[in-house]
This record gives sequence, structure tokens and C-alpha cells, in this order.
Amino acid sequence: MPIVNLTQNMLPTLKCPEGKTRIEYCDRDLAGLLLEVRPNGASTYHLRYKANGQTKYVKLGTGSLITLADARKKAKALKAEIALGADPRGEAKAKRAIPTLTQFFNDTYLPYAKVHKRSWKRDVQLFARIGEKFGKLRLDQVSKQQVSVWHAMLLDEGLSGASADHHPKLMRRMFSMAIEYGLIDRNVLSSFKLFLFDNRIEHYLDDEQLVRLMNVLRTDGNRAVCNIAILLLGTGCRLNEILTAKKSDIDVENRVLKIAAINAKGKRVRSVPLNDASLNIIRQQIDSTDGYDHLFVNHQTGKPYTTIMKVWTRLRNKAGLPHLRLHDLRHSYASFLVNSGRTLYEVQQILGHSQSIVTERYAHLSTKTLQDASNSASVIIQGAMQPGLVKAEASLPSPTPAQSVEDFAVIEVVPEDRLAA
Repeated sequence: MPIVNLTQNMLPTLKCPEGKTRIEYCDRDLAGLLLEVRPNGASTYHLRYKANGQTKYVKLGTGSLITLADARKKAKALKAEIALGADPRGEAKAKRAIPTLTQFFNDTYLPYAKVHKRSWKRDVQLFARIGEKFGKLRLDQVSKQQVSVWHAMLLDEGLSGASADHHPKLMRRMFSMAIEYGLIDRNVLSSFKLFLFDNRIEHYLDDEQLVRLMNVLRTDGNRAVCNIAILLLGTGCRLNEILTAKKSDIDVENRVLKIAAINAKGKRVRSVPLNDASLNIIRQQIDSTDGYDHLFVNHQTGKPYTTIMKVWTRLRNKAGLPHLRLHDLRHSYASFLVNSGRTLYEVQQILGHSQSIVTERYAHLSTKTLQDASNSASVIIQGAMQPGLVKAEASLPSPTPAQSVEDFAVIEVVPEDRLAA
């Protein structure tokens, strides 16, 4: 390990002796700086230092890419940090121990999600796209700018704003978990701006569409799937809540369907009130599935239904409603309640929404009811615009939603001279 006065001009003369795999030339002017030379002429600058009683090396750069002056500058900066207690080699080793996004997702996040999230399979789908872009990067190598640019590009790929937003949201959850486990110090996506586009699609059945749909559901030969659809429309339940319903969950006497926590979206037990239409369907199913625990059973397999999309697609096309999704039956049920004058609080409780803001999406459905109420003011205004006419409204009861302006009595005030005549 020769000690020499390293200069830029002498570097080409430094060779690796024959029979050796490498040689280190130490700089006399800057302690710890050395140049490693290989038999093929390749050279690398290193800084040798001691930390925790051990001799360590940190690479400064290859001789073909940085000059001796650059190597000295980097070495001096590192020596100053080391004097303050830093350990460049140890920090580099710690960084290499930080897992890549793919490693963290497979080894840490996914096992947790499988236990705590009912929608963990959706996370697997989302990460398939995330992994293609960032999977090989360590958690500490992902930047907010990288994710922001990629987030915008997802729209160009044809994803909706809401679908695009799901990707950085998943990454943000992963980074938060990594912080809890002490793998990284900060979440670069903690204040990440999402698109937050409102692309919710809600279809509500009007009277004519409801008649067409019910004609199909009453007469089609696939009674089980038809009854599932009728029950969705009559209870506002989610599809999974009906497909997993068991006979033991039904209290016919008290007219209640209990949704188990494991099947409820909010992971809380809730009770769904059963109306006459729903009870009729439930009684039919109890009779037709004698010997089975579940309310709806595929008699071809002897097992509960897991999906009905193929049959539902046929039924909705038959009814001339190709756009109607199964979840739209839940929306339509909500519209029935709101337009019948039920409060949003009542709708929230029946649908099982944990937050009222979710139910408020149905607020606009009460337009017809409010319009009927508004007609009571119209009666007064129109009466005041007609000379000689007085409304007897003050003595009449308030109109019901079914009443219109024409339903109000109008009393004509006759002048005295006409009475005398």
C-alpha cells in the first residue's frame, strides 16, 4: 500500500503490479484518500475511515468519471461529516436494506391487507400497474414529482379520474405503513393532490322503466336471479349482502334482515327493515331452498351464488335497459324513499351509510316533493293577481304532495250592487 503525492499528471503512470488483483495508492496530502488500480488499468477513488472501531471504505467515484480534485473535495466533505459522528458506509448499507416497492407490497403490505381489507384483491390489481412503473425502486427512491407525472399519464391511458386516483392513494398507504415500521422517515405523498373528479354514475328507474323491469322479473324463468334483483330493489341492499344472506339472518316475525359484520361494507352489524314486497320474495326463497342454509342457492351446483352478471345482463337487455347496473337498484330504492318524503337520515339508516355525506348524493331526488310543496305559495300568488278573487286558503288545510293548484277552492267576492240587483 504505497503512499504517494497524488497528482493528476502522475495518475496514468500508476499501474497494478503483475500477479496482483489490485493495488491501493494512498495520498500523502489527504489522509484516508486512496486510488485503487486494477490490472486492466481501471481506477477508483475511495475514502478509508474508522467508525465504531471498524475500518470502512466509501466509494467516491471512478477515475474515468471524476478528477483528483473532485475526489479530494468529496473526501474532505465526508471527513467533516465523519468527524461529527456520521457513518457514510453504514448509511449506505442501511439504504440498501430498504425494500423496493414490490418487495414491500408482497412481503409486508399484502399480508396485512388480506386480514384487514375486504377489498385487498383490488389492491393487487392496482399494484400491478404501480409495480410496472415503480416496483424496482426502493421506498426512499420514489419522489412526489415522479408519481405526479405518472398520475397525469394514467388519464391518457383511458383511466377515469377516480380510477387514476386509486393508485397514488394505495402508494400513500404503503408509505405510511413503511414509516410505522421504521423503514423510511417521511411520506413523500402525504400532501399529494388527487384529481377528485366526481364520476359517479347513478341510474334511477322512472315509472315506465320500473314497469318494464318488473314485467321481466315477474315472468322470466330464472326465478332465483329474478328474486335476487327484486330483493335488491326492495331492500336497497348491496349484492354481496343478499348473496351471502342466510335463513338464520331473517326474522320474518319482526320483518328484519340482519347483515353480518363480515358481509357488511362498514364491517358493522346492521338490520334492514323488510317491506311486504321483500317478505314475499324471502318466503318464496325459503320454500324453494329447503335443506340449504343460504337464502339463494344455485341448484346446479348446490352452492350459494357468487355472481349473477351473465343472467342479469340478459334480463336487463330483455327489459330494454342495457345500461342498468345491479347497484342502480340500490340507488332506485333510495329514490323511492326520498321521493316519498322520507328524510335523508332515515335513508342513511336503512342503507347503512356510516356518514351522512354519502347519503346526501340523493338530496336532489326530493325535487318533485319540494316542487309540490312550492305549489302552495303559487296558489296565494295567483290569487292575488286576479282582482275580485280571494283565496280561502287560510281556512283550508295544507296541500298534500299529490294536490295541485287546481285542487284549491276559490271564492268569488260579489259586490253589493250586484247583490241588490
